[in-house]
Amino acid sequence: MMMRSHQPPSDHHADDHHHQHSRLLHDLSTLVLNLLRSPLPFPDDPPSPLRRTPSSPAFTPAGFASLMLGMSLALMLCGSVTFFIGFMLMPWVLGLVVFLYLAGIVSALSFLGRSLLCFATGPPAPKKDIPSWKLL
Repeated sequence: MMMRSHQPPSDHHADDHHHQHSRLLHDLSTLVLNLLRSPLPFPDDPPSPLRRTPSSPAFTPAGFASLMLGMSLALMLCGSVTFFIGFMLMPWVLGLVVFLYLAGIVSALSFLGRSLLCFATGPPAPKKDIPSWKLL
């Protein structure tokens, strides 16, 4: 008599789903590694006697479609993560730009006001008892 564990049906479905994903990931990584190990020859290359035919299984159209699907899924995922990071950082970047812009305006106004005040008051007139070499 065989003992079976009593698992709810949802856990069994989740295990099958996880197993299917891990099998697909394994197949996809196998295709990529086979492609990297022995790249496909170009059709206009003449066959050379030194080149051996790979002993790995043939690259099927379904395998190629799975490879392209995996690559596009990875690029979409990376693009989505990059977009989310940029979307979250955009208010901070805009706030920093506005802050630095306002600091530049305040600095320019301060410099302009200081130069106008110094020009209006002018340099103090030299007193007669101070030698001219001390004023330089």
